[in-house]
Amino acid sequence: MCLLIAISGVVADAPLLIAANRDEFYDRGAVNLTVLQDTEPRMLGGRDLVAGGTWLAVNERGVVAALTNKPTEGQRDPAKRSRGEIPLLLAAQPSASAAVDALESAFAPDAFNPCWVLVGDRRALYYLDMTGPEGVKSELLPPGVHILENKPLGSPSKKVDHVRELLGDCEKRSADEVIADFGGILGDHLMPLLPIDGSETAERQSRISACCVHTELYGTRSAMVVCDPPSASDEPRVWVADGPPCTHPFSPVTFDQFFDSRAGG
Repeated sequence: MCLLIAISGVVADAPLLIAANRDEFYDRGAVNLTVLQDTEPRMLGGRDLVAGGTWLAVNERGVVAALTNKPTEGQRDPAKRSRGEIPLLLAAQPSASAAVDALESAFAPDAFNPCWVLVGDRRALYYLDMTGPEGVKSELLPPGVHILENKPLGSPSKKVDHVRELLGDCEKRSADEVIADFGGILGDHLMPLLPIDGSETAERQSRISACCVHTELYGTRSAMVVCDPPSASDEPRVWVADGPPCTHPFSPVTFDQFFDSRAGG
C-alpha cells in the first residue's frame, strides 16, 4: 500500500503540493531517487529495479504523476505490463492535461494490473482510474486536499480521515509551513484501523493503516515531497527521504544540482 497527498489550488504560494510514501516489500530492489529522463523535459523520481518503472515522477516543468496499486487476491499478473510505465509516460508530457490525453490515447488499462493515478501541475490535478475494462476514467479534481491510498479516491477510509486530521486547515498556512508538517505526517505510526479479531489478516490490515508502515516483510521504504511554485519559470522543489520518513530526514534536491552531480561522476 502507498499514500499520496495532493494539495491543489489551496495554498497561495504553492499551486500544487505532493507528499508520498512508497510502501513495498523490503526485498524488491529500488533506487529512491534517480534520473528517469535526461532529455526535455528532464525527469526525476524513484526507479523500481525489478520492472524498471516508477511509483512517482516529476519533470522540470512541474508535472507530477504518481500511482497506488489496487490490492488483488494473490500476486500481480506477471503477464501484464509494469504499472511503473504509467508515471513515466505522464511525466514526459508538457502539462497535466496533455498527460491525460497521452494516456487515454496510448494505453489500454487491461494491459496493466489495476491501479489509481494522480497527475497534476500548477494548473490542474487529475484522478485516473485504471481498474476497469472500459478504458481510462479521468476526472478533473476541484481545488482542495485529495488523499489517495490503495482504494478509489473518495472511498471511506480511516487512514485518509486520520491524514486529513493531521493536515488541518492548509488554506491558512504557507507552503513552507505545510511542507514542514509533511515529515511528521508521513512518518506517523498511529494505526486508525484497529484489528477486529486476533487473526493474522486483521493484524496486518491494522499495521498498514498507519501512514508509515512497518511489518516483517513489507513497509514504507521511502518518501518524497514535491512543491510547484506559482511561476512557471521556477522548477519544482523536491525533497526525498531515503528510507522510512520516521527515521530518515527529508533532503532537498534541485534538478540542476542532481543532473550536474551525476554528469560530474
